[in-house]
Formats: sequence, structure tokens, C-alpha cells
Amino acid sequence: MRAAVITLAAGRHPHLLLQQDGLARGTRTPDHYVVVSMADPGIPALLADRSPRADVVTLPLEDGRLPLAAARNAGAARALAAGAELLVFLDVDCVPGPTLLDRYARTAADGALLCGTVGYLPPPPAGGYRLDELAGSAPPHPARPAPADGRVLRGGDPRLFWSLSFAVTAGTWDRVGGFCEDYTGYGAEDTDFAAAAAGRGVDLWWVGGAPAYHQHHPTQHPPVQHVDDILRNGAVYRRRWGSWPMEGWLREFAARGLVRYVPATDTWCRVG
Repeated sequence: MRAAVITLAAGRHPHLLLQQDGLARGTRTPDHYVVVSMADPGIPALLADRSPRADVVTLPLEDGRLPLAAARNAGAARALAAGAELLVFLDVDCVPGPTLLDRYARTAADGALLCGTVGYLPPPPAGGYRLDELAGSAPPHPARPAPADGRVLRGGDPRLFWSLSFAVTAGTWDRVGGFCEDYTGYGAEDTDFAAAAAGRGVDLWWVGGAPAYHQHHPTQHPPVQHVDDILRNGAVYRRRWGSWPMEGWLREFAARGLVRYVPATDTWCRVG
């Protein structure tokens, strides 16, 4: 099975380089490594002459926002045009464990959405992360199932899907139809993808032995820097699926006086 790894990048250059190093150290390396640069002209030179060789696709911003859904679709289109039979998506800040690609390839089946474990790393030590020490530094996130190596749990809850690390066959990708490009900026495009997959009879499988390690970077909880994106994309999701995603964050924003809920119209809006 010809496997392509697809990642999106805008900045985060050290993260991207460590991901590339992790892919090079895997028990199986990708047949095609597609990096979608979202308005980041420095990426081609950054990745030149490194292994695995990166095929860089370039996209502009969308009204000043990162086109995450469109970028995943563009990466998939490039990989499929080159003959990919398996599409593996990794966020730029995720480093693959050495067996990730092999386990995804061995488990892949049409009609399945494959998800490996994701562990969140602490801040890097002096000198940066060491690939051979990542597993001991980041246990799988407790919010999702974490089967043992060699095991697969079928019938997963699509509401627990994260786009940080997942894989689908080319046939399953076509069946789902890719990501909805109505979403731009942060939030909800992956929740939409999981809902679309479930609606088309695609089962979610938790795959043991396919770990990814999320590199630490500063963030905010809740992500107040993304409040406008979350409101806009949440409204897109409600229009398509009849409910609001990311309600935990919306309630936290409301507690801070940033947004308010209007029951009469089932909408969330900015305060002030």
C-alpha cells in the first residue's frame, strides 16, 4: 500500500523539522511526504536536501485566516495524483512514533477512519527533544482510548476524533468527500469531517502502536485568541449539522464575558 503523509505548516519550523526527522527514523518511511505551506515562503528552502524528501504545496491565506480545511484537501489531492493508496495526516507539531506509519498501513481498510494515540509533551529540555525519549515523556491523552500495540478498537465515538493524527484509504477519503472548505481559521473543520464520515457509514477505529507526540508550544485555555474563528466556524457547523460544536469553550468564553448565547435563535455572538 503506497502511503503518503500530509502535514500543514505556517511557521512552527522547528516542529516541522522534528516531524520530518521522526518520519525518517520510522520502521516504515512514507512513499510521499506532502507539506502544505499556508503563506509561508520559507518552507521549501527549510526542507530542501532532507529526508524524507518533501513535496511542498503552497496556498495563500483565506481573508487573512489559515485555510486548514482547504489545505488538507490540497495535500490529499497532491498525494492521490501521485498514486497514494493511504493518506496519513499529521499536524505540524506532531512527531510520529517509529511504528506509526507501519501500524496505520497494516490496519487500513476501506470504510475505516484510523486514529492513533496522541501524547502531549512537556516543554523541551535544553537542546530540544530527543526522538528516542518521546514515548517516556508523553503518555497517551486520557480522553481517548489507547489500545495496546497490535490491537484495534472498532466502533469509536466520532465526537472524540482529532485531526492531529489520522489515516484513511483513498477510497474512504473519496467516500467522505474531504474537508468542508466553508471552515477557515481555527476550529470545527475536524469535527465536521468526523460527522461526515459517520454519516457515510465510516467507522472510527482506535489503532494501537501508532503513537504521535504533540510538541509543546504556548497556548491559552480557553483559546481566547481564536474566539472569532470559533464563533464563525461554530455557526457553519450548526448550519450543516444542527448543533453547536466546541460548547465547552463557548461556555468558558461566556463566563469571561466575551460571548453570549441567544436562546431564541440558538446562536452565540460576541459581547460588545
